[in-house]
Amino acid sequence: MTVMSPAATDRTPAAAPSGGSGSAVLRALLRNKLAVAALAVLALLLLAALFAPLIAPYDPNTQNLLLRLRPPAWQDGGSGAHLLGTDQLGRDMLSRVIYGARVSLLVGAGAALLAGVIGTVVGLSAGYFGGWADRTLMRLADVQLSFPSLLLALAIVGFLGSGLWYVILVLGFTGWVSYARVVRSEVMSLRTRDFVTEARAIGVTDVTIMRRHLLPNVMAPLATIGTLHVAAAIVAEASLSYLGLGVPKETVTWGGMLSDGQLYLGTSWWVAVFPGIALMLTSLAINITGDALRDVADPKAYRR
Repeated sequence: MTVMSPAATDRTPAAAPSGGSGSAVLRALLRNKLAVAALAVLALLLLAALFAPLIAPYDPNTQNLLLRLRPPAWQDGGSGAHLLGTDQLGRDMLSRVIYGARVSLLVGAGAALLAGVIGTVVGLSAGYFGGWADRTLMRLADVQLSFPSLLLALAIVGFLGSGLWYVILVLGFTGWVSYARVVRSEVMSLRTRDFVTEARAIGVTDVTIMRRHLLPNVMAPLATIGTLHVAAAIVAEASLSYLGLGVPKETVTWGGMLSDGQLYLGTSWWVAVFPGIALMLTSLAINITGDALRDVADPKAYRR
């Protein structure tokens, strides 16, 4: 009789792949010209955010009241020294838009990462164990969904106070439900598959099964949700900053610029329009990328 060595209990059957090969997915993504354009926009924004001190022509907080409300360079009265004009305090608009990308991308990525980690843990636990764990965790999700997310964020930020990390924490803790529901649904369909049953039969622990066999199979939908949540978090941060409850006023954000520029829309439109355009393009590019990832994650999308 052959005796199974202890190390053999770790050799479980490989989980079924959640999608096609990396090269097939990449080819499918590159065939989508709109997605390529969106990725190019995001790459430019990322470079601008990372190298803002080198790219921006001025310090974004430097004031010069003698140059206040100067129009963009292509309008009468504009100057090539300030391509997008200046705001009500004489600060360079181009520099402020560039620096605003840093906060927006940091908040979006940080909130999506935090929400993804929480939602994935909750979804894996609820979908794999089922029973009372599933009922308890999903009822918590239902309770959170009963509150409008922005209103809940406003209440928490108003209680904790403004600050960049507070905003990231709030948006992360208020956005985990969508991740949890999708992961739970995927895990419930995977937990009865042969590779999970065989892993249990040879004594693999539940944590190892979830980490090594279930988690890789939910990464595709997680990537899609995460991409879309980045855009939602960026808009939410802009909304909080617009209301004066986001990051501190001395930190340049697109939402804060929109709030400052609303009083000058009739006379100096550029103060509000340029940060609004930056916010719109960023959200649009991220959403297009998320849609493309969703299509690529579907095997039928890249096997055609």
